[in-house]
Amino acid sequence: MGSEGLIAGQVQELRRGTVVLACLALLEKPQYGYALLETLTAADVNVDGNTLYPLLRRLEKQGLLTSEWNTDESRPRKFYRVSPAGQRARADLVREWNNLVAAMAVITREDL
Repeated sequence: MGSEGLIAGQVQELRRGTVVLACLALLEKPQYGYALLETLTAADVNVDGNTLYPLLRRLEKQGLLTSEWNTDESRPRKFYRVSPAGQRARADLVREWNNLVAAMAVITREDL
């Protein structure tokens, strides 16, 4: 495997856990899956639909999201929103994220 492929795989691993936090943050306002996918992509959090939709279902099963169907339009859409448990989890994850960023800033300083 070339170094580009190796780095791409490592970047994917780094980003994997951030998608949960991004979803919990963005779903304070209800969104359907495709709109969330577009929002994530626009924010340069690249995730495939085949990854996002199962993640949304898992987060809902864990009680971190709620969902409801909107049947007002010709095509029904499932809207997701963060639950109260999801709001608490998001706050904890943001705190952990900030601690991790601070720790990595110290670890990766060039003058160590």
